[in-house]
Amino acid sequence: MNTASEISFHQIDRRTGERVHHLKVIDGNDPVNKTEIVKGYEYQPGKYVAIEPDEVDRLRIESKRTLEIAQFVDLDAIPLALFEKPYFIVPDGEEQAQAFAVVQKALAKSGMAGLGEIVFARREHLVAVAAPQNEKSLGLMAYTLRYGNELRNADEYFGQIKAQTVDARQLTMANELIKHYSQPFDITAFKDDFEDALRKLVEAKMKKLPLPLEDKTQKSGKVINLMDALKQSLKVSTPRTRTKTASQTRQVPKKPSGRAASPGRKLKSA
Repeated sequence: MNTASEISFHQIDRRTGERVHHLKVIDGNDPVNKTEIVKGYEYQPGKYVAIEPDEVDRLRIESKRTLEIAQFVDLDAIPLALFEKPYFIVPDGEEQAQAFAVVQKALAKSGMAGLGEIVFARREHLVAVAAPQNEKSLGLMAYTLRYGNELRNADEYFGQIKAQTVDARQLTMANELIKHYSQPFDITAFKDDFEDALRKLVEAKMKKLPLPLEDKTQKSGKVINLMDALKQSLKVSTPRTRTKTASQTRQVPKKPSGRAASPGRKLKSA
């Protein structure tokens, strides 16, 4: 997947500005040549079995060279926690174009995804192939998925949460709050502000310009903390009591109650 490059750093000596290199050594601080370094599996403390690169390459895995679809599933049925990285799939030349178009159209119309396995980067990956959400797209997406044994058991975490009685009025307020702030999804509305600030810092130092200061202006748009907003919404004043006579309506004085809050609280951001 094509993404904007991120700012990356090397370690350098503050005094000389030269890059600091890491030296690989063994006990006794004897340096080790890169060609002599192999993978090692620690089967007991301090005991390793060495694995040579060519031994890994010779492993016979059926899914090594090509991706073969084992089954089709509803794309929406795949838990979001399994998704890792997205990749673009395009036909390999004119010879594949027609078959590619048929598969793409079928997956787009059915909303299904093909599941299969393939090896790259010396690892076997579970992959889901599906049509993009963009209906006008003629390509396909491949999503690498985590295997089931790679996920932690959610019950170990969620099981610690004590069940609560949900008040119907509070639930209605929560639903109204969500509805009030609902918008069509637009990924362009979000960006990595820290990465942008970091890039400006690097550019300023390269050009020997004054370092950029913190921007304290308020961002446009609404930003809410869902839990805080809901708590504020629940601080509703008790309705005032009214008594009526035949001649007039008189409000009975009442001790002031807490300040009423709007359905959501707008939070300022830096």
